[in-house]
Amino acid sequence: MRYVSPAPLAVDLRSVDDRDKPSRTDTLTAQLCDLIGGPVGDHALIGRVRFWTPMRVLMAFAVLFLALSWFGKAGCIQQAPDGEGGLGLDWNNGRQYVAMCYSDTVPLYGAEHLNEGAFPYKKQWTDFGSDGKPQTRYMEYPVLSGLYQYGAMVIAKAWKQSHLPGALEVVVYFNVVAVGLALAWLVTLWASAQLAGRRVWDAALIALSPLVLVHAFTNFDTLATAFAAGGMLAWARRRPVLAGILLGLGGAAKLYPLLLLGPILVLCLRAERLHEDESRWGGMRPLRAAGATAAGAAITWLAVNAPIAVLYGKGWREFFRLNTERHADPDSIYNVFTSFTGWKGFDGVLQSTDTPTILNLMSLLLFSAACAGIGWIGLTAARRPRLAQLAFLVVAAFLLTNKVWSPQYSLWLVPLAALALPQRRILLAWMTIDALVWVPRMYYYLGTDKKGVPEQWFTGTVALRDITVIILCALVIRQIYRPAEDPVRRDGVDDPSGGPLDRAPDPEYPWLPPLLRPRATAAMNH
Repeated sequence: MRYVSPAPLAVDLRSVDDRDKPSRTDTLTAQLCDLIGGPVGDHALIGRVRFWTPMRVLMAFAVLFLALSWFGKAGCIQQAPDGEGGLGLDWNNGRQYVAMCYSDTVPLYGAEHLNEGAFPYKKQWTDFGSDGKPQTRYMEYPVLSGLYQYGAMVIAKAWKQSHLPGALEVVVYFNVVAVGLALAWLVTLWASAQLAGRRVWDAALIALSPLVLVHAFTNFDTLATAFAAGGMLAWARRRPVLAGILLGLGGAAKLYPLLLLGPILVLCLRAERLHEDESRWGGMRPLRAAGATAAGAAITWLAVNAPIAVLYGKGWREFFRLNTERHADPDSIYNVFTSFTGWKGFDGVLQSTDTPTILNLMSLLLFSAACAGIGWIGLTAARRPRLAQLAFLVVAAFLLTNKVWSPQYSLWLVPLAALALPQRRILLAWMTIDALVWVPRMYYYLGTDKKGVPEQWFTGTVALRDITVIILCALVIRQIYRPAEDPVRRDGVDDPSGGPLDRAPDPEYPWLPPLLRPRATAAMNH
């Protein structure tokens, strides 16, 4: 009997046999897939579905979670009579905290004077600190984030002047901002899924992260994650200049994408001088490739910042001034110590206008020490670490040692963690704990006089969050020194995000001090 296919066969008749199958390799996924028929069959043809490809499934997951995240913030854009015959936001009786729908984008619309149509960095105003002293203020965000807010404001005002369905201007503004942030997170997911290689389903935790539910629209951080993930993807595809441009744009939105230049440099220090095969570097040696990336990032960052710095110097410096003068945030490790011990901090009791000089120095020294340790790990491990592993360690170290860990900063870690440590149970536990910090945070800000929670309830959950991140770092370091336990490196895989470093020889460098020389093992070139 002869069988005829009901539809034309695909051009490539092979099955994607090397794709990771989570229903067979991950216990959590195996248990969950019992709800839909169990794990994939032994003889199943993988990669032959015409429409529901892994990327489209991931995008559908992400859109669902982003929609749920918007609904979580929707309580804070509800309208109510303002007592003067008009409408205003219903933030009565601490609604933004009780409903846990708070988003920086809503109050910043007025606080940054965007509602006046003012251009960021040019507009100045006067605020009064807790000591009553006047302070001249400007837009407090990096240039690209500030211009994004300005662009969203222009669209919101144009919407209000049109014949489209109306709402409060700040509500329209929030929704315009949310659309852009959602698209940026989809870009983050797409680039991360590309970086995952055969383990494309590792990106599912990026799409389905509890942190997305809570913080996708809390601030403007998904802009930076999109550029950071795009920069890593450009590096993985051996385009160092483009990688630098994207990281530079990310640094103009939030500074953290520039931290990824450090791991790239460390890994290139270990790479062989490929005299006989410089084609893998596009004609560049490893350090030149890293230099091209760093130069591309620096030039791009300057190109974005220079016009604002020249035209509105004081407004441009406001971001750096505030970060210098800012005190330890409630969710920093320094405030956790203060909360439980009564410690007055490195600088003692300060007024709102005083600069925490010693705290700034200690934070810098601790982060520098952490970077030195990570660099030492990158240079001394028997096998070259993967880029995502070192990138996760650097960003985690920055957050742990910094005097500010705003809640949405945890989004920075989500794509890096999914690539660096694809252990779904562990990552889901951390993401859930981190997301749940939002609950005591909101009720702490509500105040005990309004049935909020004491400070220690909040700082206790912050300490638990920090401990889980430290555990993740320890697990990443363990897999760096024991690459056989790294799921990504099974079946002969080296580093899907390594770009020109992927499968490159990894010899000892005679010009390195003995303490920093990679320990040669038989596994180094496999």
